[in-house]
Amino acid sequence: MASLDSYLDDLLKHGRAYFSRNNVAAALGLKPQALAAALTRAISKHRLANPRHGFYLILRPEDQIAGAPDPVKWIDLLMKHQGIDYRISLLRAAAFHGSSHQASMVFQVVVPRQLRDFELGRHRLQFIYQMPEAFAQVNKPELVGQMKSDAGFAKVAGVELTLLDCVRYFHKAAGINGVAQIVKDIGAKANPRMLATAAAAYENSAVRRLGYLLEWAGHGRQARALEPFVRQAKTILSLNPAVKPIVAALAQVHERNAKWKLTINETVEIAE
Repeated sequence: MASLDSYLDDLLKHGRAYFSRNNVAAALGLKPQALAAALTRAISKHRLANPRHGFYLILRPEDQIAGAPDPVKWIDLLMKHQGIDYRISLLRAAAFHGSSHQASMVFQVVVPRQLRDFELGRHRLQFIYQMPEAFAQVNKPELVGQMKSDAGFAKVAGVELTLLDCVRYFHKAAGINGVAQIVKDIGAKANPRMLATAAAAYENSAVRRLGYLLEWAGHGRQARALEPFVRQAKTILSLNPAVKPIVAALAQVHERNAKWKLTINETVEIAE
C-alpha cells in the first residue's frame, strides 16, 4: 500500500499540487482514522495546507515559509472544489489593473454565497458576498478576465467590475480615499459602454459615487456613461456614508453636488 508521502511525491511529479480527501482516500485505501492522522501529521510538518475541509495543497519548499502559495495559484481549484463561481476583486484586482498605491494585505474574492474568511499561513482571504442575481448579471466573460500564475489561471474582475466593486464595498477597499486613488489610477481604462452595462446590477448609490469620483479624477467619458443613473435617484446621499455628523444640523454645512445627487461630506485626498 502506498504511503501518503509517496502519493504526494507522485502528484508533484505530474505537476499537480492539490488533491481532495476523496482522492487520497481512494488512492491509499486507508481507514478514515488512519487517513486523518496521516493528513494531520503532514500539515504539522508543513508538507500540506488545508484551506477548506476536504481540500489540500501540497507545499513545495519555497511555499513553506509563507505557509501556502499565493492564493492566485489555487483559488480557482478551491472554488471549483466547492462548486462556487467567483472573481478576484477589490484591492488585488486593482493592483492587477495598474493601481499600485494600495498595499493589499488581504486577498479579496467576490462570491454569490456567504463564506467565512480564513487565514492560511501568512495569507488572509476575504470573501465578499454579492446577491446571486446581481452576481449572475455581471460575472460573465466580457466583464471578467484571467489572472495568470505558474499554476494556471484565476478569474479576476475586469476594470469595470473592479471599479464598481471597490465603490460598492468601499469599507473593504481602504475607504473613500483609497477608492478615489484606484479610480484615478485605472478609471481611464474602463470601457464606458461596459461600465454602464455592469452598473445596472449595482445599487444606484454606488453608481453615483463612482460617477462623481470618475469625474473628479478627470475620466469624463467614463463618468458620462453613468449620468443616466442619476435620474433614477430619489434621495441625496453622502459621498462617504461612513462619516456620521456629531450633530444633525452639521449635515447641512457640506457641499451638495446636484449633478450626482451627493452630499460631499469628505474632502477626497490621494497621494500624488
